[in-house]
Amino acid sequence: NVAGKAVGFGEALTPEFTDYAEQVVANAKTLADVFRDAGLSLVSGGTDKHLMLLDLRESHPDLTGEAAEEALEDVGITVNKNTVPGETRSPFVTSGVRIGTPALTTRGFDAAAMETVGELIVDRLDAPDDPDVAAAVRDEVDRLCAEFPVYE
Repeated sequence: NVAGKAVGFGEALTPEFTDYAEQVVANAKTLADVFRDAGLSLVSGGTDKHLMLLDLRESHPDLTGEAAEEALEDVGITVNKNTVPGETRSPFVTSGVRIGTPALTTRGFDAAAMETVGELIVDRLDAPDDPDVAAAVRDEVDRLCAEFPVYE
């Protein structure tokens, strides 16, 4: 356990880790900008860290966090349903989704790729029951995954 912590702390001291951490935050800000431009509500108005929380109540009042999570999972995008401040739904259903950027950053996603991811999420949330939108989003997710593989 101690050795694992030592290795982690050692990695955190490298310039590469600093660059990675800065890119994680830059990617999150890019994604947040796409969501704001599309009229989605971000809890706290944006982000200055690795994740953000979308409040769907205004932009998609009939879409729960649970349904949004399932619709996005169906096309290969992983998010988590999450309660939001002033939550009116059950914590098992929720009105929001939490989205993070470390995994995509680790794959090498840059600002342009994050803009595409944001647009895909918006498209899917706008039409969660449309099979044609689902197919188009899934195809683009597959293309991005091929362009930015986990392992080379």
